[in-house]
Amino acid sequence: MKIAIIGYGKMGKTIDQLATGMGHEIVLKIDQNNQDDFIKANLQQADVAIEFSNPESAFENLSKCIQAGTPVISGTTGWLDKKEAIEVLCKEKNGAFLYASNFSIGVNIFFELNAFLAKMMNQQNQYDPSMVEIHHTQKLDAPSGTAITLAENILQEVRRKSYWINDQSETDNQLSIISERVDKVPGTHTIKYESSVDSIEIKHVAHSREGFARGAIQAAEWIVGKQGCFGMKDVLGFSPESKKG
Repeated sequence: MKIAIIGYGKMGKTIDQLATGMGHEIVLKIDQNNQDDFIKANLQQADVAIEFSNPESAFENLSKCIQAGTPVISGTTGWLDKKEAIEVLCKEKNGAFLYASNFSIGVNIFFELNAFLAKMMNQQNQYDPSMVEIHHTQKLDAPSGTAITLAENILQEVRRKSYWINDQSETDNQLSIISERVDKVPGTHTIKYESSVDSIEIKHVAHSREGFARGAIQAAEWIVGKQGCFGMKDVLGFSPESKKG
């Protein structure tokens, strides 16, 4: 598989190393220093593009890939107010686009566990849910995209919570997300249900970026030859459509 890497920071370099070791070929690497190479002809040399950049450039990066007809997967967070526009463009161009707030296989299993637990806790009003997410000090957005996905899944099931805030909750209908930034922490997400008599806690701890990178490569392998807008649920067979298949 020929891969274009859009955004050659720490994650891009990890993907490069792992993908090359798996026998894939990196045919294009784009960062802020070689934007002149980010053109349609070069993108079309790749079977798939993997985009890990920043919130400010993600929309333009993904648009270029879709316009070039190159399937693209993105793990950039903090730009989702424009995600619907990318999905519209993808459908117009009969392209292929996959977004995940976190490509780690373990995290995506954690997403499913979180939703299942939230569904069970909906009727248990004595428990108050909250979340803590910890990342490295270079992470630009807070809360993390992973934390937002976890929070949205809780809000969908636990009806006594109306919205999340990135602070300690002040009212009963707020879901608290506390963001901490600690040097060299790849990512830790803890969800806690607290009552006056006990607590229930689930946690995912990433040990390195490798889990994220491996999941991204798996998603890239999966999307080649497909059309449409997807997520990791499709890659891992967790979506209703996947289960029908």
